[in-house]
This record gives sequence, structure tokens and C-alpha cells, in this order.
Amino acid sequence: MKRTAQVPLLVLTGLGLLHTALFTDLYLRYVKEGLRPLLIISGVLLLLLGLAHAMLDRGPAKPDDHDHSHGHEDDHGHGHDHSTAPRIAWLLFLPALSLLFYAPPALGAYTASHAGSETVKKQKGFAALPATSPLPMTLTDFTTRVQQDKELAIKGRSVEMTGFATPVKGGGWDLTRIIFTCCAADAQTVKVHMYGTPAPATNTWLAVTGTWHAQGALGTRTAAAALDVHATRNIAQPVNAFTDDLPLTPS
Repeated sequence: MKRTAQVPLLVLTGLGLLHTALFTDLYLRYVKEGLRPLLIISGVLLLLLGLAHAMLDRGPAKPDDHDHSHGHEDDHGHGHDHSTAPRIAWLLFLPALSLLFYAPPALGAYTASHAGSETVKKQKGFAALPATSPLPMTLTDFTTRVQQDKELAIKGRSVEMTGFATPVKGGGWDLTRIIFTCCAADAQTVKVHMYGTPAPATNTWLAVTGTWHAQGALGTRTAAAALDVHATRNIAQPVNAFTDDLPLTPS
């Protein structure tokens, strides 16, 4: 890649980051919301670096550099541009352009189906559950209650959880959320198995209402993180899709 191509690469990458972070929510597919300021700063720096590079390249060539270039050619019979990179470096334009014109798809059922479910952390105590019915819960909270709450407060309670559908090998499906600790590279998956209803289309976002599927001893690690489904409804993918929080409606 010649030096003249490095400038548009820097500018395109900077513009792509700024477009994604300032004018869309697409950055949430790849990083947590708290990293948005860093994306904006990175975009500005890349844009300024590209513009500065362009201004410096427009300056007059130094005589010494010209003479050195001829001397090098005399010594070896031909000139070489040692600032060039391998031709494969041109592929760097693809992710830069994709930020502007085609955002890569978000992680979904394919990733989840090849990952195990996150192991919930041990919790010492539990607050009383509100009387709301159905009770909105995250997949992690539901799993923790089912496997650790010795008071069995979840028994017989109607709960509502949201996530996307992931098919299970051998039949059935899981309600799934993918959780970013920082970004897509460290994503973890939490799943609750669904009983009593046919599998919806893969990656469909749903709000599911039901009760704990009695399998294993409730309040112990043997209890299944599973739900007997009473009702489902399709929903739009929430803004906070890559957390295990209660869903936020897209703006």
C-alpha cells in the first residue's frame, strides 16, 4: 500500500467510527455503551491524523531526499519504495468502508449455539420478590433464584423473560442473551431452556411468560434453568441487547 493510500484509509476509518458512534446505535453490537466516548475520541484522532498526513505530503520534496533517491537507483539499478506495505494491506479498506456503508451483523444464535451457558455466581441472600405477575426477570436472575434461593420464592411464580431464540441440537430451543463484559471479543452467553411450545425462528426476539419447569431440586444446583412456557410474543431487539438487563425499547 502506497503512502498516498494511507491517508484515505485513516480518514475513512475515522469517519466510520464517528458515524457509528455519533449517529447510530450500531456500535452497541460490538462494545458496551460506556465505551462510546472512546470510539468518538478514536475517530477524531484518526481523522486528524489522516488530514495532517495529507497536508505534510503536499509539501515540496526536499532536495536531499531527491538526491538520495537517485543515488539509490544508481547503486542498485532501480528504485524501491521502502515505505510500501504488502498488497494484502489493501484489505484494510474493507472494514473501514463497512463502518460507513454496511455494519457487520450482531452476534446471535450461531455464536450462542457454540457456547455454553454462563455459570451464575454464588449469591448469599435474596430480597423478597415483588407481587407483580408476571414478574419481569433477567435470565441470570431467574437461573440464580432457581438454583440458589433456599426460600423457593420462585416456586409457582409466573415470570416474564426476554431474549432471542437459539435452537438446541436434538430438538427444543433456548431463550438466550449474549452479555458483553467489554466488547464482542469477551462475550458470554446465558440460556434458559424452553418447554411446551414449538421453537420459533432462529434469532427471533421474544418476551416469554411461564413458570419454572420442575426438574431437579429447586434451590440447588440440580435445578434446571428451564421454563414451562405459557405465552410468547415477538418483540423488537432492545437497545441493550448485549446485556442481561430488563429490555429497553428501541428509540
